[in-house]
Amino acid sequence: MKTGAAVHGEDFSTLTDGTPVRRWTLERDGTRVRVLTYGAVVQSVEVPGRDGTRAGVALGLPDAVAYEKSVGPYLGAVVGRYANRIGGAAFVLDGRTHRVTPNEGRNHLHGGTAGFDRRVWDAEEVPDGVRLGLVSEDGEEGYPGRLAVSVAYTLDEGGALRIAYRAVTDAPTVVNLTNHTYWNLAGADSGSALGHELRLAAGRITPADAESVPTGEFAPVDGTRFDFRRPRPVEAGYDVNYVLDGTGGEPVAELYDPASGRLLTVRTTEPGMQLYTADHLDGQPFAPCSGIALETQHFPDSPNRPEFPGTVLRPGEEFASTTVYGFSVR
Repeated sequence: MKTGAAVHGEDFSTLTDGTPVRRWTLERDGTRVRVLTYGAVVQSVEVPGRDGTRAGVALGLPDAVAYEKSVGPYLGAVVGRYANRIGGAAFVLDGRTHRVTPNEGRNHLHGGTAGFDRRVWDAEEVPDGVRLGLVSEDGEEGYPGRLAVSVAYTLDEGGALRIAYRAVTDAPTVVNLTNHTYWNLAGADSGSALGHELRLAAGRITPADAESVPTGEFAPVDGTRFDFRRPRPVEAGYDVNYVLDGTGGEPVAELYDPASGRLLTVRTTEPGMQLYTADHLDGQPFAPCSGIALETQHFPDSPNRPEFPGTVLRPGEEFASTTVYGFSVR
C-alpha cells in the first residue's frame, strides 16, 4: 500500500531579535527535505547515491541566525517580489514609473534589501508537505500593490520535490519568484561542484551587459560555451539566463554527479532558467563553486523588456508557477 509523505513541524531556533523560526521535515521514498519559515528556505535535501548512502545535496546553514547574517548568497531561499535583476532599479507600469530598491550597484536584485528571503513566513501542513505564506504590502521595496504569496513544498511519489507558487494582488504589479537552492550532488560538504555534468534544453540565452542586465537580445548557444544541449561538465563562470525550449512534461535540465551516481532532473512551467555556478560565494562557510543554482523563473529585467514574456499581475488574476526537482541514480 502506497503512502504519502511524512510531515513534521518543530521549533527550530530564533533570530537575533528573538523571533522564532520553525522547521518542517518532509520524508518520502528515500528523500528527506527540511524547510524553514525564515525565507521559505530549503535548508537541506537528502537523497541516496548509487551505493545507497544518503547525503545532503543542498547547501544549507545550521541555524536561523546564520541565515540572517548571510547576506547575498540567498542559500535555499525563495526570492521575490521579483527574482533576478531589474535594470536601473525602476520600471514603468501603466504609464507610472516605480522605483525599487537598488541593492546591486544601480540595479535591483532578488527583491531588494528586505526581500522575501529576509521574511519569516507563516506555515501550515498540507497533504505531503507544507505551505508557507506572507503578505507583501503596497510600497514594500518600492513595488505597487498588496501581494499575497504562498509557496507549497511537497514530495511526490518517488521522492521528487515539488515547489508550487501562488500570488494575488489588489493593484497591478510585477511578480517573478524562484527558489535559490545551490546543488552539490556529491554532498553539500564535499567541496567544488564543478565537474557535474549538465544538460539544458535551451538553444538560446538572453545576453547581459557588464552589470548582468539583459540587453534585450536572444543569442543562440550554437558553438559557444553556453551550449549544454548535450551533457557536459560544468566549469566556473556562469551567471546567465537560458531561454528554455519547452516547459511541458519532459525535464528541461539534468544535473549528474558521476562519482555518486546521483541525478537531478528539473521540470518547470517557467520560460527561463538562471544557471549560476556560485563563483562569488565567499567561503563563509562555502567556497566559490561549492554548488550550482538552477533557478527556474521569468527572464531578468522583463518589466523593462516588452520583447520578453510578461511578468505583470493584475487584480483578479493569479500568479501560478510550479517546478519539480526529481532525484534518482544512474
